[in-house]
Amino acid sequence: MLTAITREVSPSIERCELTHLMRQPINVDLARAQHQQYENCLTNLGCQVHRLPAEPDLPDSVFIEDIAIVLNELAIITRPGAESRRPETPAVAKALSAYRRLCPIEPPGTLEGGDVLQIGKTLFVGASSRSNAHGIEQLRAHVRPFGYAVQPVALQGCLHLKSAATQVGENRLLINRAWVDGGVFVGMELINVAAEEPMGANALLINGVVIYPSAYERTRARLEVHGLTVEAVDVSELAKAEGGVTCCSLIFSPGLTGS
Repeated sequence: MLTAITREVSPSIERCELTHLMRQPINVDLARAQHQQYENCLTNLGCQVHRLPAEPDLPDSVFIEDIAIVLNELAIITRPGAESRRPETPAVAKALSAYRRLCPIEPPGTLEGGDVLQIGKTLFVGASSRSNAHGIEQLRAHVRPFGYAVQPVALQGCLHLKSAATQVGENRLLINRAWVDGGVFVGMELINVAAEEPMGANALLINGVVIYPSAYERTRARLEVHGLTVEAVDVSELAKAEGGVTCCSLIFSPGLTGS
């Protein structure tokens, strides 16, 4: 069984960091209900959900993926590029310490988990406004002893790499080619998002099922045409805070630990 660490929606989510979206009112009760549906979906797909409590003074804290990169051998505790998010790290580090050896990103490095896409033993890392060269090099140093390669990836027009590309099958990626060059993903079959749905490249693959936002119907149809099993979830309120389905959980095998 997989472990999924999540965090409840903060009552202050309307004060979230925004980079590419205009601020809109967020219905906190609806956001919590949608997050609960998302957690139920994780449970139904074989995850044991470990939910951390809400942080009233940390608006973005529901987007827990940005705070750590969990590999089989270790967990990297990130240093978010958004300074307001750095107080999120202690509680996440404490929760992960029961499962993994922890390695932190130190100043002047910045790194956010939404920029890290693992495909096998390669970590593709978005060179975004939130993850800098120092952070990427520290990540490389931490994972090199375990045989991982780190490949920086140029981005444009989006917050994180996983806003532009996510894995939807063993050798398949869902991608918005306007935001990232698909040529960097050698050997992968690329499924393009529908042109009308540029935000639709963020999907979460768990045990052969793709968790996917219900808002992007055209792109969902493309996934299904490729024979993929899709579980749609409504995350419309979280999307107003630039959140996606990968952002809201840290998913890993609990029994795999580093030495």
